[in-house]
Amino acid sequence: MRDIFNNELKQLGEDLVAMSGRVEQAITHAGVALLTADLGLAESVIADDLAIDALEQDLDERCVRLLAQQQPVATDLRVVVSALRMSASLERMGDLARHVAQVARLRYPAAAVPAGLESTFTQMQDAAVRVARRTTTLLETRDLDLAVSIEQDDDLLDQLHTDTFTAMLSGDWDRPAQVTVDVTLLGRYYERFGDHGVSVARRVGYLVTGDAAHALDPAAVRSG
Repeated sequence: MRDIFNNELKQLGEDLVAMSGRVEQAITHAGVALLTADLGLAESVIADDLAIDALEQDLDERCVRLLAQQQPVATDLRVVVSALRMSASLERMGDLARHVAQVARLRYPAAAVPAGLESTFTQMQDAAVRVARRTTTLLETRDLDLAVSIEQDDDLLDQLHTDTFTAMLSGDWDRPAQVTVDVTLLGRYYERFGDHGVSVARRVGYLVTGDAAHALDPAAVRSG
């Protein structure tokens, strides 16, 4: 019976890695669609988000079943509860990638990112992809050095998010209201993507160290 339970816990970990890999692909493709006005790629990200949602639903159902049937304690309980919370963060990261793709699709054939902010959003995209890639590797390896790198990229995303407001509040900003709305939303999507990556990283830190301080969830502080 114990072997079966251990195998189920192992499968939860493998499914989180698979889910994170899909998120990594989603944000990569969403950013390309945004920066190049690629309609087909944007639509593929939007459609593929259903697969991420399905993975979360399946994983969560299995976690609840394990809690009910096995009544795990100590480390095992920590693994199951952490899997539930990490799957929720990964699902939200997939949603945020979809939101980026939806903005790209909505503005097609025009570019959604206005002239003058291409560099800022290219940097945000690069940082978000690093967060996603490192999250996948962290879930595979539990290398906490990667968790530190994820937090550093989240800090960069926060700064770049602030930069978008600085640009829009400057006296030189004369873009239409819809452009202002797009920039505001896109900056928010990327900033939240980083927050949820940090949430996963801190949950992995909690699993590795058992220190509850690692489980502090920045994504829970602000909704979205």
